[in-house]
Amino acid sequence: MHKHDLVYLTEDASHDAAIEHINEEAFGPGRHTRAAARIREQGPHDLSLSFICTDDGETIASVRMTPVMAGEVKGHLLGPLAVRPSHKNMGIGRELVRIAVEAARSKGSEAVILVGDPPYYCPLGFERVAYNALAFPGPVDPARVLAVPIAENAHQRLKGIIGWRA
Repeated sequence: MHKHDLVYLTEDASHDAAIEHINEEAFGPGRHTRAAARIREQGPHDLSLSFICTDDGETIASVRMTPVMAGEVKGHLLGPLAVRPSHKNMGIGRELVRIAVEAARSKGSEAVILVGDPPYYCPLGFERVAYNALAFPGPVDPARVLAVPIAENAHQRLKGIIGWRA
């Protein structure tokens, strides 16, 4: 059994190539056409809330957070979250999500929003957003729009357009 030397770090620009490779491996070329990716194209992600995991110095996973307005909520869009196939099912993705959500909470984010699989994300504190409450810049399955509401009444205010914010 290989001993893993996992270290979680805040992302910096030196990680870009490795993160691009991990995301390409995980999601393929179609990843740029997804509605969440279209939001990410509107402006940069927040490096202070984006994290990587290394194993013996090699970047093997990442999660990014993009500042968004979601209806009346100043929040963050979580994703992409990706882990190299060699390191799947070790809890690394869950830990990256936990770290990112806590960092967003500490920075005053009102909610963390994502488009993802409820069976994976709901045990991590995410809840379904009201059906069709948020208008994405492209098609999404409304049943996969999830959020961790942080601010009071965040769920009720998650109605309207979601897009990048400065």
